[in-house]
Amino acid sequence: MKYEDFIVASLGKSGVLSPLKQIQRSESPVGTFVDDDERILYDVSLENFIKCKESGVKPVSFEKAGPKENIYFEPAKTKVGIVTCGGLCPGLNNVIRSLVNELYYRYGINRVLGFKYGFEGLISKYNHPIVELTPQMVSNIHLIGGTILGSSRGDQDVEKMVDTLEIMNINVLFCIGGDGTLKGAHRIYKEIEKRKLKICIAGIPKTIDNDIDLIQKSFGFETAFSIANDIIRNSHNEAAGAYNGIALVKLMGRDSGFIAASAALSIQEVNFVLIPEISFDLYGQRGFLKILKKRLEERHHAVVVVAEGAGQEFFEQSGSEKDASGNIKHKDIGVYLKEKISEEFNSKGFMHSIKYIDPSYIIRSSPANANDSKFCNLLAQNAVHGALAGKTDFVIGFWNNQFTLMPISTVIAKRKIIDVKGELWWNVLEATGQPILMKNP
Repeated sequence: MKYEDFIVASLGKSGVLSPLKQIQRSESPVGTFVDDDERILYDVSLENFIKCKESGVKPVSFEKAGPKENIYFEPAKTKVGIVTCGGLCPGLNNVIRSLVNELYYRYGINRVLGFKYGFEGLISKYNHPIVELTPQMVSNIHLIGGTILGSSRGDQDVEKMVDTLEIMNINVLFCIGGDGTLKGAHRIYKEIEKRKLKICIAGIPKTIDNDIDLIQKSFGFETAFSIANDIIRNSHNEAAGAYNGIALVKLMGRDSGFIAASAALSIQEVNFVLIPEISFDLYGQRGFLKILKKRLEERHHAVVVVAEGAGQEFFEQSGSEKDASGNIKHKDIGVYLKEKISEEFNSKGFMHSIKYIDPSYIIRSSPANANDSKFCNLLAQNAVHGALAGKTDFVIGFWNNQFTLMPISTVIAKRKIIDVKGELWWNVLEATGQPILMKNP
């Protein structure tokens, strides 16, 4: 990574006095405006500071998000679109509501359209309705889960999507979604750039798995592992209530095990955490089934949490099929493990009782909790500030407790995963007492 990788594109000079500045003239000043040269360091260690100082290399940093004194778009002439894509996630409605309220009440923009069912809403052949979003319409949507705009997966014709933006005179498009959505948003930006249009593309990262690179926290993640905490607690009761009882809980985590790891740390009743980042053996001397049996012989109950993307190496032709979003279609590791545990223990005459729980769809369609709701609001506010200042092809990030603007292309270059030699995974091993599960040599 280098400094130049984090320069955010701009539509041009910001020559319009921000309505927020005008508000400050008539009221007591609250907060401060952010200059374009204010940045947040990627690495705040003393070691990196000394290294950069001695070498003369400009340290990697992110543009700080926040309101600008001058903006690019004239609010009275500005028309905004909002789209939500991909799977459901707690907080989607919160983001929509906060975008509408920030645009309407703070910037005086009252032409805000919601495109239904993801990027399909930008393609005329689907004939999806377009929703006019007002503060009155969105006033209570944060109290319910899901998204009032609906969602969808899959690529759409980028030229036709930009045609729609042109025809409808959209000046700003907010794309709320995960890795696939951001890739789609970047493709839209490239087509806009090719046509030399002045349309802003702003990304708001939505991933319940918390797996978007260079973003320390994404909305919905905290709600997800908080709900998982309650489910694991009750699952533990199920396991402890039976002789050699096993509660097997499958949580979301296609490529990254952050939900499983964080849920295990939050409840500390979990004995085994299986994540996509670590391959494990079933039958060897240090295999999962042998160690699970030992745990049951000693304590007579066990709680196992498995992320959906774990153990895919056990399936033939794993990774060959993809879903509409281009993600690898994973086999059901939860059902597989349940079958293998029962098969192994039954063959040895080892008495046990196993309960399999998959709460994935319940979790992802839940409303955001209080802290996530607050976080959604701040993401939306900062996305509006950046977009109206003429920044484009950016995603709102969060780093070192600061909101940032980052180029979409840099963020989507790779997925964020758990560093299995890092502090988070070490904390999980300490909390669970789980030994290192290894493949046969």
